[in-house]
Amino acid sequence: MSLEPADYTGRTTCGSDSHSPLRDFLRTETGSAAVLVAAAIAALVWANAAPSAYESFWHTHLSVRFGVHGVSLDLREWVNSGLMTLFFFVVGLEARREFDMGELRERKRLALPLAAGVSGMIVPIALYLAINACHGTAQGWGVAMSTDTAFALGLLAVVGRRMPPGLRVFILMLTVVDDFLALGVIAFAYSDRITVPALLVAVGTFTIILLIRRLGVRHGIVYALLGVLTWVALLESGVDPVVIGLAMGLLTYAYPATRADLEHATGLFRLFREQPTPELERSVRAGIASAISPNDRLQRMFHPWTSYVVVPLFALANTGIEISGDQLARAFTSPVTLGILIAYVLGKPLGIVGSSALTTFASRGHVRLPVGWGAATAGGTLSGVGFTVSLLIATLAFDGARLDEAKIGILGTLLFSFLTSRLVTAVIGLLPPSLRRRALLGKAETIVDLAVPVDPDRDHVRGPTHAPVTVVEYGDYECPYCGQAEPAVRELLADFGDVRYVWRHLPLTDVHVHAQLAAEATEAAARQGHFWDMHDLLLSHQGALSLEDLRTYAAALGLDAARFERDMRAPAGSSRVAEHVESADLSSVTGTPTFFINGRRHHGAYDITSLTAAVSAARERAAAPA
Repeated sequence: MSLEPADYTGRTTCGSDSHSPLRDFLRTETGSAAVLVAAAIAALVWANAAPSAYESFWHTHLSVRFGVHGVSLDLREWVNSGLMTLFFFVVGLEARREFDMGELRERKRLALPLAAGVSGMIVPIALYLAINACHGTAQGWGVAMSTDTAFALGLLAVVGRRMPPGLRVFILMLTVVDDFLALGVIAFAYSDRITVPALLVAVGTFTIILLIRRLGVRHGIVYALLGVLTWVALLESGVDPVVIGLAMGLLTYAYPATRADLEHATGLFRLFREQPTPELERSVRAGIASAISPNDRLQRMFHPWTSYVVVPLFALANTGIEISGDQLARAFTSPVTLGILIAYVLGKPLGIVGSSALTTFASRGHVRLPVGWGAATAGGTLSGVGFTVSLLIATLAFDGARLDEAKIGILGTLLFSFLTSRLVTAVIGLLPPSLRRRALLGKAETIVDLAVPVDPDRDHVRGPTHAPVTVVEYGDYECPYCGQAEPAVRELLADFGDVRYVWRHLPLTDVHVHAQLAAEATEAAARQGHFWDMHDLLLSHQGALSLEDLRTYAAALGLDAARFERDMRAPAGSSRVAEHVESADLSSVTGTPTFFINGRRHHGAYDITSLTAAVSAARERAAAPA
């Protein structure tokens, strides 16, 4: 048998997902910004080439009726009040996920984005009102307060390539607070005259939703039907019905898949493999679905649709205005246009950065930004872009020429946000390296996802004991994903002399029959001082891990065969593996390979480029002056 390293390049169905839901959310929002721009341009071209056709199309009425009851709205209203409910449902899903599993699961971290989000709305509103106080246009104050998530993250991808990853999450948290408050404003400040009986029906239906959720009902169709009934009741009441979307999203649980649920799903699949009947097929589908939280399933289902269809349709329906030189000249002397531009360009950064500084000072440093002050300033300028919610409120607050002026101001925020953000990042780039590192990274403590800290006396450590960066991998010797990750880990350790690497066992015994035995073999080899030698051999020969193969490897390493056999059967080896499995459960690790870098879970890919970027960021943060 050859003991040369094997080459594993194929992928199988076992292994951990290399993308987190948050990363997928950010990627989708960033990519959809290009589609959004294209839709806005198409609307402008359409409205200027055939203005009457544009308006007549969006004023076409569409009715949905069941007997004598029904809803009749024009196409623009169906988009603004109907499809946009789905958009805010996705926003609510992501907010709930952040509360349950993300940055906001430590509730003390909610204080700063909440303060920054609220202040980032109040200051722009104040500036808008100051400019429009005596012009009869003060009712449009709501237009000047809401950041557009897609454009903010899209601009970040363009101008903020050197910004820390925490800035993306910070902007997302700000926009979640932003959207939540904006929906409240729409519901109470920009709704029509309230019809009390219909509103009581909406409240009653939503109460039923809360009750069946408390009773543990998990059938999505029940919630969908009750949600539609609530939407119709809100529409009839005069309250903008998009608020039900956000509320339903916030009610949807998010939680990681447990090993028990995954093992149950594996068992069901094995039964189906033996007897592929329709009944077992349905059981397998139900078992797999139950292992994933409703929040994750619904985000995966609806988020691409809202990003690439709903919001671009909204842009197509609402940004079409006739533009001429005279109109632009009037707009940029209009208090509405100027108020919106100044509110976003100055008010947003001032509100966000100012409130962050006040919150940090008031807490005496206990509440800190997740990024440095330079990055936070860039986040403030990037947040100075309005679109989706701003256009929605503009259509409720204005009509005619004032509405066109508001739309021009909103579209203008795209250009000014880009220019101011580019200026901030350029200034940061001119700073000396040490100041630039502090400006970007700050000194906030990151969330530690690794439940059981590394113990050099019990963990298997490769590299300097007191290295500034520690990479922990939970792995399975029979998992081909771990085999693929191994060359990247080796290259990482060769490139960085100040990184220590820790392997922890997570044998997936429900899918890999030899994984437990292989883990115990490395512990037996460790008792003779050859853990890493055995580790390297097993990952190089993942297809040959039977007991006889393990004995062959032990002999090749010159181990005492009798002692190796005894230690393989001894409780100590199984106990060490069990410790690692328990620590994996405490850290919500369910698949392999799963990496932690300085205690923070790595959600990206495990190729050398991705791991190098993550380790470099961790080194910079570790080296940042306190």
